Amino acid sequence: MRAAGIAAVRFRGTEWFAWATCGGSNVVLLTTDVGVAEVVITVDRAYVLTDQIEAERLRAEELPRELEVLACPWTERPAAWDEAVRDCAGGGEIASDRPAHGEMHLPAGLLELRWSLGPEEVERYRVLGRDAADAMTDVLQAARPEWTGWELAGAGAEALWARGIEPALTLAAGERRVSVYRHATAKHEKLGARAMLVFCARRHGLFANLTRFVYFRAPDGKERALDGEVAEVEADAFDALRPGVTLGAMYDLFGQSYARHGHAGGERAHHQGGTCGYLSRDVVAVPGCAVAVQRDNAVAFNPSLPGAKIEDTVLVREGGIEVLTRDPRWPVRTVRGRARPDLLVR
Repeated sequence: MRAAGIAAVRFRGTEWFAWATCGGSNVVLLTTDVGVAEVVITVDRAYVLTDQIEAERLRAEELPRELEVLACPWTERPAAWDEAVRDCAGGGEIASDRPAHGEMHLPAGLLELRWSLGPEEVERYRVLGRDAADAMTDVLQAARPEWTGWELAGAGAEALWARGIEPALTLAAGERRVSVYRHATAKHEKLGARAMLVFCARRHGLFANLTRFVYFRAPDGKERALDGEVAEVEADAFDALRPGVTLGAMYDLFGQSYARHGHAGGERAHHQGGTCGYLSRDVVAVPGCAVAVQRDNAVAFNPSLPGAKIEDTVLVREGGIEVLTRDPRWPVRTVRGRARPDLLVR
């Protein structure tokens, strides 16, 4: 803040609120990207702005005790919030993740600070990843071919909520739709002989992203081959993934890998994922992207081909990757020395 000449920072978004409050939530409506409170930080003070409807609940359930809460009548927001921030800034520059009224954008160094996770955040992420993967296993071990996509997605949401995890996204597709759509939102159609389930699972503001497949019959040779090829594309990406690599370079690598495995142009059929953490994707890998992966940055890549996809959330360490979304009950195969999810055949 001093280096950028900023007197106060306003964190309005759900991702920044969670980061600044050590995993607290300002969310009431799950689909919003801004919540019912915001964090304001000056050089000598940090506090939360909210209204009198939310203040006591936030103090008791969402915030570190050290954070002061300033509450106004709900009829006076957002004007009262703006006035409070201006007073604390003392006429100086104000920056925000969602700037308004002449506010500045956040400096790049602050973005990188959120992307590089600290030890407590990493531990929260590990527990979240295990729990989300555990929920996935439970659901797909119970799924039936006569279920609809709605029922599969609903079972996924129930399993996540039972673990205190918000189901930010549950994609579900059966035999027909899984080969047609990469983003297969749940529909009222029976699953049939196989199904895919995708989670973007949020707790403490962090997102665990993972994809798994269940088969109610033996996979045929083509299905096995496609599954193996997306795993090889992912392995190429993991081999190159390290602190400092740009997401533009990773996109180029995906293109080269698809071509090498006989699927030239496969990277253009669906995005390949990118960095994550307090968003399901912070930055998606696109051509020419200069954003660099940080040390202890979370990443979720999702290479795919028609009817095949692989996805886990991993942590980028100096010496390699750590897979966060892992359940020891799920079947695995070894791909270049890494245990990767196999198809669950029931």
